[in-house]
Amino acid sequence: MDRRDFLARSAAAGVAGALWSTPSRAEHAVACGPGFASPADAVQAPREKVLYTVAIYAGTPVEKPDYLATIDADPRSTTYGQVVHRLPMPYVGDELHHFGWNTCSSCHGDQHRERRFLVIPGFRSGRIYIVDTNETRAPQMHQVIEAEEIQKKTDLSAPHTVHCLASGEIMISMLGDSAGRAPGGFLLLDEEFNVAGRWERDTSTMQLNYDFWYQPRHNVMISSEFAAPNTYHPGFNAEDVAAGRYGQRLHFWNWTRRELTKTVDLGDQGRIPLEVRFFHDPESSHGYVGAALSSTIWHWQRKGDDWQVDRVIGVPPEKVDGAADPIPALITDILISMDDRYLYFSNWLHGDVRQYDIGNPDEPKLVGQVFCGGLLGKVTEVAGRPAAGGPQMLQLSLDGKRLYVTSSLYSSWDNQFYPQMAEQGSYLLRIDCDTEQGGLSLADDFCVDFGQEPEGPARAHEIRYPGGDCTSDIFV
Repeated sequence: MDRRDFLARSAAAGVAGALWSTPSRAEHAVACGPGFASPADAVQAPREKVLYTVAIYAGTPVEKPDYLATIDADPRSTTYGQVVHRLPMPYVGDELHHFGWNTCSSCHGDQHRERRFLVIPGFRSGRIYIVDTNETRAPQMHQVIEAEEIQKKTDLSAPHTVHCLASGEIMISMLGDSAGRAPGGFLLLDEEFNVAGRWERDTSTMQLNYDFWYQPRHNVMISSEFAAPNTYHPGFNAEDVAAGRYGQRLHFWNWTRRELTKTVDLGDQGRIPLEVRFFHDPESSHGYVGAALSSTIWHWQRKGDDWQVDRVIGVPPEKVDGAADPIPALITDILISMDDRYLYFSNWLHGDVRQYDIGNPDEPKLVGQVFCGGLLGKVTEVAGRPAAGGPQMLQLSLDGKRLYVTSSLYSSWDNQFYPQMAEQGSYLLRIDCDTEQGGLSLADDFCVDFGQEPEGPARAHEIRYPGGDCTSDIFV
């Protein structure tokens, strides 16, 4: 089923109506457990009023713990666009990075579960924090899973992507072993946040690990490759690319057997494939991955019993005064709107965010672009503050109209490519999206300046909403 068929059937079934505000819809949501019954239901959910983002002090002059920042996103509020709560971690140097929920729409229908706990890994320390968001605007620490326990039970380190499973378990991609070497694997936590072991049955054919997305209706999980912790921790070195220490492969797993069944080498045009995004329609086999260093987007789809992968977008490098070689765009994050209509991605070094119409998934069409920093010098200020860094992590509102953007990638890489960020902090801004014709514009009423934090300049990374978002919810 393609995107247009999916939207037509959803409309015909009446799931795209505006009934979400009635008491009956609210009662139904509680009775049926966390998340949404379908992507069309998610599109009709209320507007986000709170944002959570991790704020980082690792790799900065500030010797303080990283923290979870709660941001008021309700334009009717007197504290709109401000950090209203900060939950510091117990330790210094975690490098909080990506995080996710204990449950999502994959658990919809189970009224005994609720989307309440954030699972926040320390990418550098290896710890995993469980944060209780029962008080939405003032989350509290619930539990700490120490790195030593994870290493002892699974020989895994460097936790990255967090996804909940329909079983109630939580799965986390791990990039290294206890010594920081590849290939890593996949960690499982049970519903009580106990270390349950590893998901995969064998890693003998894995080279590297990074992001993943699963889709049970196609009995598949797709994972990507970055590098071993020992490679990326110190910063980027082009010699590591030449030596094959960075990834260029996409992996297809049998979901039920937990076995790697197919690996696609993307070659020189697919170096460092990072974020993996399936279409939200669970019947669809379409999806994309962004190859950061090669600055290309690759599209996959199922063809019979096999999976086909093709390069569909390429962003050429650009010459910059003072640079010996043209600078790559460095695609660092991508996402797909909840209605599967638009693909968004960020070019961290060039400084732009792009919007593509993917009504024809094989031929994405560029319909929107906006600059908010970068090394090309096209934008030097954002909302009156220096644009330290370029657009990096993305999160889209469920209705597709508001795209939130942060500018920090990873501390050692930030220090290498945007050294001013350590002193100026990063930003969290909003881009308004035209969901009818396409088009992007920077909002002038929302920009969180993390250079003005009470303990000193911080760096914001991934973003989540209490009600779910376009990169944490999986429909099964």
